[in-house]
Amino acid sequence: MAEIKMNGNHREDLPAGVQVEEIEIPVPWGHVSGRWWGLRNKQPLIAIHGWQDNAGTWDNLIPLLPANTSVLCIDLPGHGLSSPYPPGMVYYIFWDGIVLLRRIAKYFKWQKISLMGHSLGGALSFMYAASFPDDVDRIICIDIASPAVRVPETMVKNTASIIDKNLEYENLSDDKIPCYDYEEMIDIVCDAYKGSVSRENCKVLMKRGMAPAPAHMKKRGYYFKRDPRLKVAGLAMMSIETALEYASKVTCKVLNIRAIPGQKWERLDYYLDVVEKLKKTAKVQYIEVEGTHHVQLNAPENIVNIVEDFLELY
Repeated sequence: MAEIKMNGNHREDLPAGVQVEEIEIPVPWGHVSGRWWGLRNKQPLIAIHGWQDNAGTWDNLIPLLPANTSVLCIDLPGHGLSSPYPPGMVYYIFWDGIVLLRRIAKYFKWQKISLMGHSLGGALSFMYAASFPDDVDRIICIDIASPAVRVPETMVKNTASIIDKNLEYENLSDDKIPCYDYEEMIDIVCDAYKGSVSRENCKVLMKRGMAPAPAHMKKRGYYFKRDPRLKVAGLAMMSIETALEYASKVTCKVLNIRAIPGQKWERLDYYLDVVEKLKKTAKVQYIEVEGTHHVQLNAPENIVNIVEDFLELY
């Protein structure tokens, strides 16, 4: 079974009756870290964070759910406390995630799984449900409907720069890795999220997203733990035709929560087209709520009842 251990990096103040433990799941390149909330003798809902975030994205939502809820929040490879891919490998974030979820299901010998994802994590939930329709009970997708859809011209134009950046980032020397003091790092994170995540919630994410500079770097302060190659993980995006074909294969129960104003989508019509396609083969609840793209972290009270009702219904 997975190694389960308490997180010694920081003290947690949790509501009475709420429990969470750190786990590590072995994978061929190292381990996948996660936070297992709630009961251990019950198959959990698997929760997947967004691009360059980590399992801490669920820290504000899950304690609001009923105490008998079991949720396994994972750090995707190269995110949070999970092992990065070794040098020489490239992240194909949408496609890699399906393989990882399959590994986890097989590792725990779960026949059917339920998934909850935000942004990238919601896209992975969608793709897994389409790829293995008989092996998924339900999915919850927050502020996303399918993987990021790109027109072919954009995909072709960006290929060369993405490849060159990957080669540049895969062997960054210690002197090229920036370090900052704590408040400065939080400033950088807040700026990057452009208002989607409050300063206080940036600190929640950074419990897993940053670490003190190790002695061998001979630097003071903190550095970002996520793999820098994730910044340029833009190969193998999806066309709308492909997204709609995947949507036609989904047969499980679907809850899609779209935040308003939420994410500024390049093509909102693509998002809504995928939702409509899903309705042809799956039982879909599409609900709009007030919130930023990170509504589950920034305003969990806006969605907790929706999520709870969906989980109780199905």
